[in-house]
Formats: sequence, C-alpha cells, structure tokens
Amino acid sequence: MGVETDKTGTNAAARSAVPPLPRKGKTLSDKAYSALAELIRTREIVGGEPLVELHLAKRLGVSRTPLRQAMQRLEGEGLLRKGANRSYLVRQVDLKEYLQSLRVREMVEPEAAALAIDNVPHDAIEAARANVIAVRDADPYDMLAHWRSDDEVHELFIRHCRNEVLSEIIVSLRSATQLFEIERLAERVARDSNEHERILNALADRDVRGVKQAVTTHIRSLFRFAVKAVG
Repeated sequence: MGVETDKTGTNAAARSAVPPLPRKGKTLSDKAYSALAELIRTREIVGGEPLVELHLAKRLGVSRTPLRQAMQRLEGEGLLRKGANRSYLVRQVDLKEYLQSLRVREMVEPEAAALAIDNVPHDAIEAARANVIAVRDADPYDMLAHWRSDDEVHELFIRHCRNEVLSEIIVSLRSATQLFEIERLAERVARDSNEHERILNALADRDVRGVKQAVTTHIRSLFRFAVKAVG
C-alpha cells in the first residue's frame, strides 16, 4: 500500500500530527520555535491565519510564556506579524513580493557565498551534499526534508560570510520566499538538487567566480519557475 500524501508531498499521517519538539540542549522557547516554524512551513497554519495562544500552547505542549518568546522570534525573522488587535498572524506573501524578494536575493546571496568561500568547513559541505542526494532520491517525496536541505545549503554561506548585516538581510528575504505557496514544489526537487550540488561543488573547490554564478543561476531558476507555476 502506498503512503498517502497531500499536494505538497507531505505524508498524511505526519501532516495531521504536531511536529515533535526537540529535546536535548533546547529551552522550551526553542522547542516551541522549532515546532511552530514547522507548522507554518507545512501550511498547517496558513498565511493570514491568527494564532490563538491558548490553543496553540496546548497543541505544542508548552506554556504561553515560551510560546510568546517563540512568536517574538518568528516575528523578528519575518514569518509572523502583529494584527490590529495585537495578536500574531502568519505573514502573507503574494507573487509580487516573492518575485521582488528573489531579485534582491539575486544581488546579495552570490556576494555572501563569495565572502564565505574560505570559511565553510569541508565536512559541512559534504553533510549538505549527502542530504541533497537523499532528498533527490526519496520516495515518496518529502517536502519537509526538501525545505531542510534547502536551508542547510543556503545557511552554509549565510553563517560563514562573516557579515552580520548581510546575513540578517538574507534570512529576512528567505523568510518571505519560503512563505510564498507554490503548490508544485515537488516538481523542483530534481532541479533544486542539481543546482544545490553546483553550489556545493564551487564551495568545496573554493571557486569564487563559480559559486557566485551557481547561486545566481539557482535564484533565477526559482524566479522562472514561480512565474510559470502561477501563470
């Protein structure tokens, strides 16, 4: 019997469950943050939906204080915003904002990758490569693993570019692009995997020109795919 999946490729059983809270080395606020971020990514909580603290705290198994701390953190990262009544809402991102964010990412991410070229540990590159391959070969398709692998690749140069302002800008822009719903995300898995491998190869080779070109090509590919997917 096959595994039931939704239109994003998420396992149906996992879709109905609350994401597990990480345990070791994490505060309750960290746990709430991780679980809430995953609920947003899997569209369990959709753009524009208000967050009811009492119900959400019960769902995640935490008190309201660490939940509020988690929501403040997610607000700072651009995933949440406050509504007219001061309650939190999941931020809504339309096609126009998504495409504009990609254009800015095209300007700043290649530079971050170039700055990081001598700082990214080789073992981190190889770990990211292994996850890229695992996502590409997964059957059935795993949307969450796809998102996590995407984060892992991009965070290699976000974390290691040694420019905090640039890192914060990219994190904010990526929050916007991740919130934009493209129902055909599974169609990008092979293309994303190939493009991510080119980025990792250039990082491993310490090829400044190559990594800038690989990142630029990847982001332009995302732009073209979005226009085609929603057009």
